[in-house]
Amino acid sequence: MQAGAAAEVTVRAGAGSLLGGSDGWIVRGFEVSKSVLAGVLALAMLGAQAQPPAGQEIAAQQAIPDAPTPQTALPNLGSVAPGRGASSTSSNDAAAEPAPGATQPPAQADEPASNQPPPEMPAAGEGAKAFRLLVGVNVVEVPFTVRDSKGQLVAGLLPRDVRIYENGARQYPTYFTTDAFPLSVALVIDQSMTADYMTRVNDSLGALQGAFAPFDEIAVFTYNNGPRMVTDFTGSQSARLTQAVETSKGPGREPLLAGSFGPIGQTNVVNNQSFDPNTNVNRGHSGLQLDSPKEVHTLNDAILAAAVALSKTERGRRRIIYVISDGKESGSAAKTKDVIKYLQTNRIAVYGTLVGDSSLPVVGFLEGIHLPLTMHDNILPVYANATGGHLDPEFRTGAIEKSFARIAEEARRQYYLEYHTHEPFIDGKYRTLEVRVMRPNLTVIAKKGYWPSAMEVATPRSASAAQ
Repeated sequence: MQAGAAAEVTVRAGAGSLLGGSDGWIVRGFEVSKSVLAGVLALAMLGAQAQPPAGQEIAAQQAIPDAPTPQTALPNLGSVAPGRGASSTSSNDAAAEPAPGATQPPAQADEPASNQPPPEMPAAGEGAKAFRLLVGVNVVEVPFTVRDSKGQLVAGLLPRDVRIYENGARQYPTYFTTDAFPLSVALVIDQSMTADYMTRVNDSLGALQGAFAPFDEIAVFTYNNGPRMVTDFTGSQSARLTQAVETSKGPGREPLLAGSFGPIGQTNVVNNQSFDPNTNVNRGHSGLQLDSPKEVHTLNDAILAAAVALSKTERGRRRIIYVISDGKESGSAAKTKDVIKYLQTNRIAVYGTLVGDSSLPVVGFLEGIHLPLTMHDNILPVYANATGGHLDPEFRTGAIEKSFARIAEEARRQYYLEYHTHEPFIDGKYRTLEVRVMRPNLTVIAKKGYWPSAMEVATPRSASAAQ
């Protein structure tokens, strides 16, 4: 290159531009010696070697994905809430669920499920323990059973499958569990049955204790012309209960024959006096006696006595009255409606094994039709329906023995939920309950309502857990 030439070489190194000539270099208008500039160029070349090629740099940047952009607001989930699913206000739920009864005012429509927290679900085996730790003055406890079209128990339901209504307004559960609960059982044995039915019951009572778990407790009552407590609550596998069950076996009553009452029981009457009073069953009475002897079956009094004993048991146990009877009721001082109110107030359910004629399908149906001024042939279905219990009609001894285990298992394995009522506390008014399951062809067995009462207050779950 000639000295006077105007040739220039541009070198890009960092952010500067270098112009080179024959005798020296000019950097942005300043002349720099070749020795100094040589060192600068050497450093620039080392930096250029350290940087990857343009293609490799782009590939490295593409290999590392960008972090997700933080969401400033959650998407609109509509009426979907964790643990509950769509509320009844959504279109899908509205199509699957019929509207509550006509008594429900429009102002008490279902709240959006998104505003309701999911119910507390304890760990497996902790349901009964948590039950003992929570009692609130406005907490309503609802145990219920679900059966399919074949009468089999249905398991595996979740809180989102269940709807609970009080006085027609939907309530939202705060607690839900399927854990087994210990039982407090008041066993009521009918000794007023005829001798043949009583014999079948006596032969089956030996299998009674095997139907219950060791942590259950049982009291035994019998009734004939009145209730009698055989033993207070004791362990289900104790020798005391074995002795009490053995003592509860009675002879039964002899059936009334055709000649025991009515015109057939009369002899000839002369001058308004019986012709042969020694053979007349109604001695000392003149004329025809058409009134039959009145039978006494104090079932109401026996259930009330068992309920009073159950109301004193500790909380955290299922309170069950288990009746073994033909269901006849006559001569009790307590009225059926009053006994049912006491049961619903103290959260007691009535289960039973029906024996005798009441266990036969056709005869049992006819006996359920009560004629005025006559004895109630079978009143147990009224108690079971009102309290969420269940009856198992059995006629033979072996079937009666198996019914003990079925009834005990059903009472123990019920679903259980709690909710906080918004009704005034202890207003003295009956409140209806309805439990629905959002699956087809299923039957829900639950109490029809309850009477509010001031129950004993325990420590809340949160405070107990902290301790």
